[in-house]
Amino acid sequence: MKIKILTGIFLLTTLFVGCRKFLDINENPSLPQEVKAELLLAPIIFQMANGVAQDLTVVNKFTQSIVGGSADDASRVWERHGYRVQSDVGGVMWRMVYFNHGRNLALMISDAIKNEKYEYAAIGYAVKAWGYQMLTDYHGPVILDEALRDQLSFTYQDQKEVYAKVRTWCDSALYFLDQKSPLDYSRSLNSEKGDNLFRGNMERWRKFIYALRATQYIHLVNKPDFVSTYADSVIYYTDLSFSSNADDANVKFLGDKKETANVLGPMQGIYTSSYYSRAGLPIVNYLGGGLRGIPANPIFQLYDPRISLMLNVTTLDSTYTGGVPNVSNTTVPHIIGKIVDNVYDSKFLFRDKVDFPLMTYAQLQLIKAEAMFIKGDKDGAFDAYKKAIRSHMTFVNKYAGPNESTIREIDIVKYLESPEIPQIATDLTLADIMGQKYIVQWGWGGLEQWSDLRKYKYSPDVFKQYQPLSGAALQYREYCYRVRPRYNSEYVWNAVELDKWGALDPTYILKPTWAMTAEQ
Repeated sequence: MKIKILTGIFLLTTLFVGCRKFLDINENPSLPQEVKAELLLAPIIFQMANGVAQDLTVVNKFTQSIVGGSADDASRVWERHGYRVQSDVGGVMWRMVYFNHGRNLALMISDAIKNEKYEYAAIGYAVKAWGYQMLTDYHGPVILDEALRDQLSFTYQDQKEVYAKVRTWCDSALYFLDQKSPLDYSRSLNSEKGDNLFRGNMERWRKFIYALRATQYIHLVNKPDFVSTYADSVIYYTDLSFSSNADDANVKFLGDKKETANVLGPMQGIYTSSYYSRAGLPIVNYLGGGLRGIPANPIFQLYDPRISLMLNVTTLDSTYTGGVPNVSNTTVPHIIGKIVDNVYDSKFLFRDKVDFPLMTYAQLQLIKAEAMFIKGDKDGAFDAYKKAIRSHMTFVNKYAGPNESTIREIDIVKYLESPEIPQIATDLTLADIMGQKYIVQWGWGGLEQWSDLRKYKYSPDVFKQYQPLSGAALQYREYCYRVRPRYNSEYVWNAVELDKWGALDPTYILKPTWAMTAEQ
């Protein structure tokens, strides 16, 4: 009996040693299984821009910021506030959060905490909070606590829970920002050319986190306690966030080849398609005298000096025209421009070698103005409103091409004194603020613009140049408030969970998300 026991122990020991040796031969020092945080950050930052930019092709149609070129475009369904069945179009942010970031971001945070690289832990939690904020504002209920588990079906959680978790991750980011790493990681953090989304500037990451919190709270204007509670939070966190254009959250692109080109530029090819190619009529009207008046058509007198740097003119008569949903817009200039000597003469955000913004100082000042206006502080709102306009003039100048004239101080003063701008605080309206915010966010901030439209129920009193749709112009005769989960795998493996939320019903997209309602 003793011999049998010893034999058994010997065999088990041999088995475990053999397994250990088997695992050893699969460890490749050139391809480590534990990836360092330093190697993960750059592609994670790129996916922040890529995820947003690609899904803007859908969101911009809801907001009428950028519409299609021809009447028979397959993407017209989005302009009608519908959706495409059995298509992954409009699901890039889903892929960003659960795959592109997914385990990569989890590994970065894990390595950072384990090895006391606290800067990377702080950045990791900030990016995670931002990603889920974008995702829930797009879809509403999403996979939260069960994300990244090795299973085929997942439980969804409503937007209220996601918002709370985003705030928790913001707090985690702030906690790690206050920790001191035993080693200096500034060299690895700043290893890329340029100041790509702050990299090693941890105080600017702190401002980014505060900006995210302010942005979340401004979505809650329909809550009964917005004036008494949330408005103050918006103002508080905005004041802690960006203090000038220098703090803008930009993803930088060298633009020397497709792999390093701006996600909105012609090299990437997202916006060269006729599906997503024409500036919508609202932005043309807002820039052409339609903030407080009736825009001229064609525009003979231009108050807003930004229009020539943001939009292309028609080839035929050099006027500014905008596209409208559900019709042919072939006479409207392409946002990428035209091909000259085999190169697109693109401008503004749609060039290859320019930054892609995620949040800006001008945007945040208008968020502050909105909260102060609702709270009844018109003087404070008016001050933030004017700061935003000046800031965006500078922002637009940054994107001016080599042969374009930038906006001068005399141009800014003339615009601020024009009939488009209220001259005293008591004349300021919510429509003034939201009209400027539409201009400020045009081309890049479509998801926040859609949140604005939804929380005010697409009101023509608030958004004076948004082209109202009704009847057959809308796929289900109502405006869209959320995008269904786009990945086909969700309908194969997770249909039971989707059915629980009503997401298998085509009209699910018409239901306002939690943040847009009065529900506490």
